[in-house]
Amino acid sequence: MKISKIKLVSILSLLASFATSCAASNNSVKTKTVAKTKTSTIKTPDPKTVPQISTTIIEEDFKVNLPAINREFRGAWIASVANINWPSRNNLSVEQQKMEAINMLNMLQENNFNAVIFQARPSADALYTSELEPWSYFLTGKTGEAPYPNYDPLQFWIEESHKRGMELHVWLNPYRAHHSNGGAVSSQSMVNKLSDLTVRLKNGMYWFDPANPKTQGHVSNVVKDLVKRYDLDAIHFDDYFYPYATYNSGRDFPDSASWNAYINSGGTLTRADWRRDSVNKFVERIYKEIHAEKSYVRFGISPFGIWKPGFPEGVVGSSQFDELYADAKLWLNKGWVDYFSPQLYWPIESKGQPFGSLLNWWKSENTMNRHLWPGLNTVEIRVSDKPTEIKNQIEVTRQILVNDAGEIHWSIAGLTKNSNMLPTLKNGPYKEKALTPKSPWIKSVPLDKPTLFTNENGVSIQTSWSSKNIKNVFQWVLFTQYNGVWETEILTLENLSKEIAKTKNGKTLTAIAIKAIDRLGNESDYMAKKVK
Repeated sequence: MKISKIKLVSILSLLASFATSCAASNNSVKTKTVAKTKTSTIKTPDPKTVPQISTTIIEEDFKVNLPAINREFRGAWIASVANINWPSRNNLSVEQQKMEAINMLNMLQENNFNAVIFQARPSADALYTSELEPWSYFLTGKTGEAPYPNYDPLQFWIEESHKRGMELHVWLNPYRAHHSNGGAVSSQSMVNKLSDLTVRLKNGMYWFDPANPKTQGHVSNVVKDLVKRYDLDAIHFDDYFYPYATYNSGRDFPDSASWNAYINSGGTLTRADWRRDSVNKFVERIYKEIHAEKSYVRFGISPFGIWKPGFPEGVVGSSQFDELYADAKLWLNKGWVDYFSPQLYWPIESKGQPFGSLLNWWKSENTMNRHLWPGLNTVEIRVSDKPTEIKNQIEVTRQILVNDAGEIHWSIAGLTKNSNMLPTLKNGPYKEKALTPKSPWIKSVPLDKPTLFTNENGVSIQTSWSSKNIKNVFQWVLFTQYNGVWETEILTLENLSKEIAKTKNGKTLTAIAIKAIDRLGNESDYMAKKVK
């Protein structure tokens, strides 16, 4: 609609006269005028017939002090072995498998989790396409049989997790060759394909010999293959190194062949030290090989929660050092992990295994300042009120770890079996979303400052953003300021725009800012716009 210069002058003159009249009025007159306006019936003019005058002026790229972004690692283990969590049965259709996965991921996203620990190799088998090991019995009901129609479950989990702004950590059991719930040992099984590396335990399980160099070479190849081919965020090992003594009816691990070979070659270590030394070398090797392949992929281990009885003083129970031949304290001392999740599966008030004391002890051993995120027994913690206990354990963890807090829940079933668990977390410690803590010891490519675009749209501002090196972006953080107070929102990579209200709860929008976040939690510089 065009307006002549004469008409425009007339409109401006009228506005100026009205402003002068208002300025000359006292405060009581102003109040009465507003009150009358609110109660009067005024016909709203058609915006198509009235010239629109913008009241929003945006100042480009100005400097602000943005608040710190909330950070905490919030993970859940998803076990495939024995169909504990996913898939719930080994005869589900592909569509049923996918639906179960999506439901789990939606639940985690809605309750502000940010990481999935997915078991892709439960026992020398694969829930992914592999030329090194067979398809898992727990996926299709037959070792070596691909899903039909064929798809890659791990790839599906990675893509769906990333869509929701969650990390995907690939969980492997390094030495278990066959699980007793894994059906018959077939010709496709690695028990037969690598028979010179495996031994049978009294409970029906088969185990790779951890000290055999061929075992270490095979598992190393599996890990490198996964890191090379998949867009995963971390490799994760749990506490099954040498098996628990109960697996073999209390008898010693049957590794006489490799032990005798060691002695005959001039070895001088005791048998226990030799076993630990083999695992130590393997852990260091895996850590270095992962980072050599992709520097940003992290390596995490979740060992049994007690290193030795008496550490710290008063702790009793099994010894991972003496029974599993896992010197997890050494791995943490040496920095051979990027994150460390001791399984602290006991209550806060446990006399023999107090949660806080154990976590404080592990913290004192974290000399390389790696992430220390304890495992919580969300399923079977022995207390009457599980949700309150887990909530309190999260609060204790925050008090001890301060700016690098986090935890992993064993397992996702613990979040659903108790109807009060998720509401207790969502209404308490997980009320707000959080980014995972940064890993400053891992070098990364700095992110470019994103570009922020705005377009006024009536009562809101249509806002969008982009980055030159978007391939390195994992998430966005959007900041909005109302009446000088900042609000923070963590958004997934696919969220590239948002309509932002000019007023909210009676407060006025005063600024907008955006940051890009990479997959290690590193932040880009921000771009901000001031709204007047």
